[in-house]
Amino acid sequence: MHKGIVLYDFLLVRGGAERLTLTLLRDLPGVDLCFGFRDPQAFSETDIAGIHTIDLGAATHLPVWRSLKVMRAFAHQTRFLDGYDWALFSGTNAPLAVHNHPVGPNYYYCHTLPRFVYDLKDYYLQRYPLALHPALLALIAYVQPRYEQAIARMDTIIANSENVRSRLRHYLGRDAVVINPPCEVDYFQWAGQGGYYLSTARIEPFKRVDLLVEAFKQMPDQRLVITSGGSQFPALRRLAADAPNITFTGWLDDAALRQLIGNAIATLYVAKDEDFGMSPVESMAAGKPVIGVAEGGLLETVLDGETGLLLPPALTAEAIADAVRTLNAPRALAMRDACEQRARRFSREIFLEKMRAILPLHAC
Repeated sequence: MHKGIVLYDFLLVRGGAERLTLTLLRDLPGVDLCFGFRDPQAFSETDIAGIHTIDLGAATHLPVWRSLKVMRAFAHQTRFLDGYDWALFSGTNAPLAVHNHPVGPNYYYCHTLPRFVYDLKDYYLQRYPLALHPALLALIAYVQPRYEQAIARMDTIIANSENVRSRLRHYLGRDAVVINPPCEVDYFQWAGQGGYYLSTARIEPFKRVDLLVEAFKQMPDQRLVITSGGSQFPALRRLAADAPNITFTGWLDDAALRQLIGNAIATLYVAKDEDFGMSPVESMAAGKPVIGVAEGGLLETVLDGETGLLLPPALTAEAIADAVRTLNAPRALAMRDACEQRARRFSREIFLEKMRAILPLHAC
């Protein structure tokens, strides 16, 4: 019999959840990995070398159909799970496979709830055209009961932050153990100050990168580099077309991203009620303070006035511009040591020690 298996939605972008999954698998030899699909341009064979993987082949280029297709794949194509002693589910689609592993233990590492179903439901409805509301509401009606039935079957739930733990209690009535995601603190290094501020958040509505663009359009003397992609990428490039001080790089490999972080003055991360936020921790690991928002996971990572500046949740472009002017290069440099020390609280070693204490690795 196999020992254990980790199931994650899909390997599409090199985000914090994806990096956590691979970090865990590399430290647990003999544990398999199952995912809905893998984008070979984002994750090559080298990235998963040494890990036995099961690809459910649920890839699609249609974002709306993607979650439904992956959810159905996990629900109907994972009968092989009865060959494993234990299963760790991660993501919002993969948990639908839990009914195929009726004899636990079943663990759930919760990065976030499907937020369009719960706390950001009204936010999404406000942003979608009225003509699309019936489709969005139908998707919610499909996802919510299936997700909740799956979570009810979990023996142990692990949350990536106190913020997500609070949501689990509020919306699902389930408590969780908090284990923060790991940061490769020794990989990110201070390299200098290259005269620019940096955004590494995905370009999606709830990440509010559009407010960063608006802020830097007010400050032609300050440079902003945006290193990611997402559904709003074309719209934000158009918005910044008349702002030569704003640069879009698109998605970068790890080495290029590390270099940009290491040479920034500071980073900006202003997501709406962020679940945890790995990017701010990576920034601090490189000695770079963070301009963020005083809500969500950043309240657990960034120390206001010591390792960055936290702005009121009712965020405006003007508030961001004021913070950038305040957190100039000399003040950012003065926060370097505090940033590096703070990041070490979220090291890979601490994460793995806590995960090993929960998972039944004696069976491996």
